[in-house]
Amino acid sequence: MMTLTKTLNYSLFLVAMVAFPWRCAAFTTPSMMPFSATTGNSRLFSTETDVDEATKLREKAAQLRAEIAAMEGKTLQEVEDEAKQKKENIRLRREQQEEQRKQNRKEAAASRDDGRFLQVPSTMDDMVRQASQSVERAFQDGQTRQTVRFALIRPDQYVNEVNEWPGGAQEMSRESAKPLTQALLKQVHAPTKATEEASRQQRLPPTVKEQDIWDFDGSALITAEAQAGANGDVQALVLPNTDTKYIKDIDSIDQAMGKRLFLLVNPFWRNLDSWGINILAPGAKKMAKEIIFDKGYNESYSLLRFSCRGEECVAVKAYPYDWQLFAYLEDDDNYVGGAAVERTIRLGSCKEEPSSALVTELLNERPEFQQTRTMRQFGRK
Repeated sequence: MMTLTKTLNYSLFLVAMVAFPWRCAAFTTPSMMPFSATTGNSRLFSTETDVDEATKLREKAAQLRAEIAAMEGKTLQEVEDEAKQKKENIRLRREQQEEQRKQNRKEAAASRDDGRFLQVPSTMDDMVRQASQSVERAFQDGQTRQTVRFALIRPDQYVNEVNEWPGGAQEMSRESAKPLTQALLKQVHAPTKATEEASRQQRLPPTVKEQDIWDFDGSALITAEAQAGANGDVQALVLPNTDTKYIKDIDSIDQAMGKRLFLLVNPFWRNLDSWGINILAPGAKKMAKEIIFDKGYNESYSLLRFSCRGEECVAVKAYPYDWQLFAYLEDDDNYVGGAAVERTIRLGSCKEEPSSALVTELLNERPEFQQTRTMRQFGRK
């Protein structure tokens, strides 16, 4: 009975030593002591009473270890090693439990947060803000080469307004693509290394410069020079197309930017097949694959507007979330200038860029779209 009692007492002492190390002076070091806010040092024993109490605890612990060693036929070193091993096992179990709790929280967040919270932006400012957040998230995950596709609207327009751009690429660039890109680069913060100066100046707006490439193409290179230093500079190539000149330009910019952020904004291609077969540039497709597609340039942000089954639809891709699919519906309770204001109805989401077949299926499942847009208009007359 005495042996069992002493063994239990020693086990309780070990548990107390792990849970409250600063109260077990025999097994603590100065770094484990409570921190003093007044002196800025680890607080040790400040009175003679504390020192006496610590001595008694050490003596008691040594006595317990010696008695257990004698009763179990072990050396004192073996008992101390077992105590250390038990302490280490407890620490490892706690680390594993904490890691499992983190993983559980991460999985739970992922199941809730698949992008359902994303909304269709209404204005240019809303779209730029949504895009800048997506670009920064992708950059923080190591994606230094990205593609951004805006809905090309003028600053005074809403996202659901579609332009014909009779002036072609030049008008498109001048009135929309360039202003959108400049606004984006003013908001994006993407330093390659976090320095104290960069942290202090991260909210200061960069100096944005514009350089036309081919005026008749509407293409341009927009540069944001960070006030905190060159490591935070960002560049964006606006409206590049499948001409081999742009492939070479992208290659040159890529090498010059190194680990810094480089964006392609509203390129005219959709995928590698956009190059097709060009007898005047037989190696263009291969060049594009090596210089562009093999190096990433994934879409960190994209807002696509399209018609499907007679309905005006929108798809939003904001890194790292899935595509979110919406359709515009007239709000019969809200009229401006005699016309019903349109609101967005979320249809669902998908991993890849949505197809017309998928969006049609989702529209057919929604009761709000059982009637076509034309039928709904006739019904309101």
